[in-house]
Amino acid sequence: MYVLASQSPRRRELLSLILPEYECVVSNVEETVPPDTPWWNVPVLLAGLKASAVSALRPDDTVIGADTVVVVEGEVLGKPKDAADAAAMLRKLSGTRHYVLTGVAVAEKGALHSFRETTEVEFYHLPEELISWYVSTGEPMDKAGAYGIQGQGSVLVKGIKGDYFNVMGLPVARLSRELGIVK
Repeated sequence: MYVLASQSPRRRELLSLILPEYECVVSNVEETVPPDTPWWNVPVLLAGLKASAVSALRPDDTVIGADTVVVVEGEVLGKPKDAADAAAMLRKLSGTRHYVLTGVAVAEKGALHSFRETTEVEFYHLPEELISWYVSTGEPMDKAGAYGIQGQGSVLVKGIKGDYFNVMGLPVARLSRELGIVK
């Protein structure tokens, strides 16, 4: 049985594109990263923590953990703490090219296999009125980097280079290959 170590509705939706049957078990691990962790390893480390925690509860299953971060000029942006934090993140992303990194870890038969997918995203310049409106929608509050490309945040995005689904939180094409579903 496949198990998704996540409560994210987006990851559930995306995983269902490649796995018709799976269960969800929330890991409830504390998502703390040692301060000396390089930014490119942050999502892989967190994905591994989630997958390992759930795998300890479900050792006979294949457990998939994932974590997504946004990186701009070497700064990791996770989920905003509040509306002011969301607005500050959007100001940092305004007019930039930044990176969305999703780490994925697969725990199976006592082994942990991890990988990272990276997508480059370019934002339009965001006037304060647009930032205020977008934050007021509430959409940024549970998303890394304070935006959702698949929702109202789509109006912020000038273009992407890489996997669109990775920006949503799960690189399904790569994961399907890693799981051996697609070869």
